[in-house]
Amino acid sequence: MGKQLQNSRLHRACVAALLAGVTLVGAGTQPVMATTLMELLRGGPAAQKRQPPPQEVIPPQQLADPEPLQKVDAPKYYTYKAEKPRLIAITAPATPIAVFGADHDIAQAQLAMSQVQVFAVPDVAQAVEAYYNNKGAPIWVSDAGVSDKGRQAMEALAGAEAVGLEPGDYAVKVPDGLDGMDADARRKALMKVELDLSAKLLTYVQDTTRGRLDPNKISGYHDFKRKAVNLQPVLDLLRTSPDVAAYLRGRDPANPQFAALKTELQRLLSEDRQQQQAPVRIKPNTLLKPGGSSPELPNIIAGVKAFGSDSLKTEHALTLTNYTGGLDYTPELVALVEGYQKERGLKADGVIGNATIRTMVGHSNAEKIEKLVIAMEQLRWLPNDLGPRYVFINQPAFEAYYINDRQQQLAMRVVVGAPQHQTFFFQNMIQTVEFNPYWGVPRSIIVNEFMPKLRQDPSYLDRLGYEVSYKGRKVNSSQLDWNANPDVDVRQPPSSDNALGDLKILFPNAHAIYMHDTPAKSFFKRDMRALSHGCVRLAEPRVMAAAVMGTTVDDINQQIASGQNRAVQVPQKFPVYVSYFTAWPDKDGAVRYYDDIYSRDEATRKAFIATSEARQAQS
Repeated sequence: MGKQLQNSRLHRACVAALLAGVTLVGAGTQPVMATTLMELLRGGPAAQKRQPPPQEVIPPQQLADPEPLQKVDAPKYYTYKAEKPRLIAITAPATPIAVFGADHDIAQAQLAMSQVQVFAVPDVAQAVEAYYNNKGAPIWVSDAGVSDKGRQAMEALAGAEAVGLEPGDYAVKVPDGLDGMDADARRKALMKVELDLSAKLLTYVQDTTRGRLDPNKISGYHDFKRKAVNLQPVLDLLRTSPDVAAYLRGRDPANPQFAALKTELQRLLSEDRQQQQAPVRIKPNTLLKPGGSSPELPNIIAGVKAFGSDSLKTEHALTLTNYTGGLDYTPELVALVEGYQKERGLKADGVIGNATIRTMVGHSNAEKIEKLVIAMEQLRWLPNDLGPRYVFINQPAFEAYYINDRQQQLAMRVVVGAPQHQTFFFQNMIQTVEFNPYWGVPRSIIVNEFMPKLRQDPSYLDRLGYEVSYKGRKVNSSQLDWNANPDVDVRQPPSSDNALGDLKILFPNAHAIYMHDTPAKSFFKRDMRALSHGCVRLAEPRVMAAAVMGTTVDDINQQIASGQNRAVQVPQKFPVYVSYFTAWPDKDGAVRYYDDIYSRDEATRKAFIATSEARQAQS
């Protein structure tokens, strides 16, 4: 009985193995059996001679052990690793040291510097060494102590907060009791101050030019070539500069956006708005439509008064004066709220919901300051001058702007990546507009979303009209073994249902992100529009295409009406900034605040802390 059971199990195993090896020609055909099953089990001549026909595939239903379903992982957020400071190495002068003259003083200073320990990040340390090892004279101290110029420099560094930097990163400690020290100890103490102040000034210059952080070390969603800062001539320039503070101020980004952020930061730092004005409180999930009434209406009007612009309040001064706290949402109040919504970048429909309320209660004074500091840091990652012509996409605002001759000519709503499919933060050059585009499906969507469906239904892509290419040839999706995770290209032909709509605007990048049309127009009616797989969907794609092509919307319409897939280069390449700012000035210079939809501000804040800890640990 045991032997029969063993033979039965062996028989079933052999059958299963053979069935797993049977191939089909195409999908839905029957197995081609050139010999009997018993001949195959015995390994007869027919089985040995049989070869599988070319381009045959194993149907999923015949596979006993499919490959595990792969996943294309999204980029990660990292634990920020700050640049590690190193010891500044000043070489002791050759002996003997001259007894008198300038060379004597410089050599004595250099000897003292070689005997103290001051740390700085490598680029800064190298610039400090280059100056003092080349017989550079002390700039900030003398035998009498810290000079007036040195104190002015320290005072200028103490004001770093005004430009969004951390004053503690640039603080220089002058030791107490200098007058009571012997000559050798005093000289060493002063030369340590000299080295430390030079290092801190160079660090400030580097930070205000390119930012404190390396954005690419914050997350895989940041993609920047970090700016190079030439520090070699700076100490000589500071030595001859009559006003160190003015020199440092001149290193700030010279663009109107940075100036607006700086002005707003100074305003918030100089006043505590929350103490001067009671916070606005509105019941969560309040919903008020035109013609309705609500006990929260007085609080909502208080919010408009607190956070609306002066021009809005002037325009609706009569309405605000006549409002006495009633609960009815009258047409005059609706017009006031619509004006408020428009200037806050919301849908100006007069409907008061969570998005409108959030602009009145969502950001405290401290939160705004933090957003401004982060925005100023991020702006330092971008070019000092954004250019006379560019497209600027701000993901937290869900808006795109076209700037020409340094003036905003277009603003439109956009849809950006959902939190699980975040849009990257980078810059590039707009190069091409493609009309009636194919949609090349990203590998992440093929693997993460299509593969599970295709394992259940191999004809899934055929039914939806997608084109599949495998090893350079076009095939039906039903022909492939999806359990084996084939490496395929998938694209959707131009049509009214194409995911890209009628056009896309290309700025080739490693992340396959571009601007495009979409058949899902209803998404633009939402206030929270982080809904895509990462690309940027435009509410008015033909208007944007006309702007970047330097033509008219009628011309764009004609290109689309041809029905032909056609890519046209823009007359002149120009920048696009796919950015992420939760504080950003509007076209009038008023700073607007937005929710941190991807929690990137939090990641940046942690990187600030790590950087300051690394720097101040060596001070």
